[in-house]
Amino acid sequence: MQVRVFELPPIGTNAYLLSDSNRKEAVLIDTPQSAWQTIAPILEKEGLDLKAALLTHGHFDHTLGGEDFNRNGIPMYGHKADAALFSDVGAQLTRFGLPHLRCVLQIDHWVSEGQSIELLGRTCQIRHVPGHCPGNVLFYFPEEGKAFVGDALFAGGIGRTDLEGGDYDTLMDSIRNRIYSLPNDTEVYPGHGTTTTVGIEKQSNPFVRA
Repeated sequence: MQVRVFELPPIGTNAYLLSDSNRKEAVLIDTPQSAWQTIAPILEKEGLDLKAALLTHGHFDHTLGGEDFNRNGIPMYGHKADAALFSDVGAQLTRFGLPHLRCVLQIDHWVSEGQSIELLGRTCQIRHVPGHCPGNVLFYFPEEGKAFVGDALFAGGIGRTDLEGGDYDTLMDSIRNRIYSLPNDTEVYPGHGTTTTVGIEKQSNPFVRA
């Protein structure tokens, strides 16, 4: 499975394009602004069929490009605890002093803790990791040893808990019990910044250690 990362506006959010050239299939993790315009030429050039857009959570910087995927018939996956965020993505912008843009997402599949879905011929496990916001989830591919965690955990950092729906104690519990319980060599792909591993964060993350 190939993983390509694109840091996209408006505040440098990672979108991850996962693909399998043998199957000619792809999946996108998160849909920041201009995500469709960024990956559509790649899909066309490589003949890849985009099977799904997986949303780690409902904050605007991860979802602002989502309507393009709705319009193109790409199935969208997200957690129902962030339903209010998905239904009014544009309104979140004004809270950060940014111009309002209308953006309402249609979620086709609600995911839940412990669920498994088949993507790219592989099993993808869902873990609910709230605390940054109510509906943050991670998408874990055990065969590949890769976890896409949204804004729950960063390399040397953790997600903000001062936004609406955030809770510090909940986030600590999520990290310890649902991220740090993954194998130490699991690659962690966060919503912002660089890739890390579970083992590195358990040993050296200044906010939460095992």
